[in-house]
Amino acid sequence: MTGRYTEQSCSLTEFISQVSKETRAEDAPLAAAIEQNVPIYDCPTLRKSLSHISFRHNLMTELAAILQKGAGVFVLKQAYTNLDVIDLATNVFNEIIEDERGVSGGEDHFAEAGANDRIWNALEKLCLRAPSIFAEYYGNDMIALASEAWLGPGFQMTSQVNVVRPGGEAQQPHLDYHLGFQSAERASQYPAHVHQLSSALTLQGAIAQCDMPLASGPTKIIPHSQSYPAGYVAWRRDDFKQYFEQNFIQLPLEKGDAMFFNPALFHAAGANKTTDVARMANLLQVSSAFGRAMEYVDRQKMSSVLYPSLLESLGSGQMTMGEIANAVACCAEGYQFPTDLDRSPPPAGGLAPTSRQEIMLDKLKNYKLPDDTR
Repeated sequence: MTGRYTEQSCSLTEFISQVSKETRAEDAPLAAAIEQNVPIYDCPTLRKSLSHISFRHNLMTELAAILQKGAGVFVLKQAYTNLDVIDLATNVFNEIIEDERGVSGGEDHFAEAGANDRIWNALEKLCLRAPSIFAEYYGNDMIALASEAWLGPGFQMTSQVNVVRPGGEAQQPHLDYHLGFQSAERASQYPAHVHQLSSALTLQGAIAQCDMPLASGPTKIIPHSQSYPAGYVAWRRDDFKQYFEQNFIQLPLEKGDAMFFNPALFHAAGANKTTDVARMANLLQVSSAFGRAMEYVDRQKMSSVLYPSLLESLGSGQMTMGEIANAVACCAEGYQFPTDLDRSPPPAGGLAPTSRQEIMLDKLKNYKLPDDTR
């Protein structure tokens, strides 16, 4: 498709036709079961054959097909059979949460302050605090296989730990990184083919750090919803939200299980209705090796040097605001990530902080010129 997607052009009827598909056994022949349209894989069984190249290739091909045109989600049961390493990592995560509480980070942008806990950049923090635990935890063969199945070699791992305490409310349905983190207006500015490419650049995952019965609120999902091409601009619409809440499914997870899904899948964390389960998940956002520019550019230094010149050009009338915006687009970082989410977290209820381009343009537009010559 060419052109642009807009919220107004989205069709719930078309969406329903996409998500009404059934996941058949032949769609996931290596799965141990299909539950509520989601393929479930038994990792101890798979590991017996992973040393065979042909089996490994067939498994990765199957997982990629599920993510692209199938259910859009799969579960790896017993991705970790050594639960001691899960507990060791959980202990470190809890230490980090305690250290950060009230200082930096520690708050979930989807919840009221103090309701949940979140560790931004948990990957780096675990590595620096407990490298031996990090090595064993991320040395997991099934996590690497799932990541490579969708993204190929050279993938870039990041993670954020989220803890939803008893009584924690559910998230609103949403899509994820990249385009899912943009406003609907911003997402609609990208051509249709970029919407399809965006979901191929990232893989979402969650490692269960504890048992997650249904009452604890494991992730709510709609299988096959990643197949709706305009999802990145549709998910904020009230009719899509209402359909999601009336039709989502949930799967209980056990400690050491992992779930992976296409970032374009409609999903949301569920409400924790238990009185005694602090639901902890290590949320993985695995990125393609190709998500980088060709050269390293010090855009912060460039912006510092360019800004005074832009002010002068604006004040003299030598450049229009449109021309200045074009120059800023070639200088400052126009995307909000990667960033230090401890220092610049998303706003409450939001998904992305402000980009450098937006900051620079805002300052230029609001700069008070002498005698208000603009």
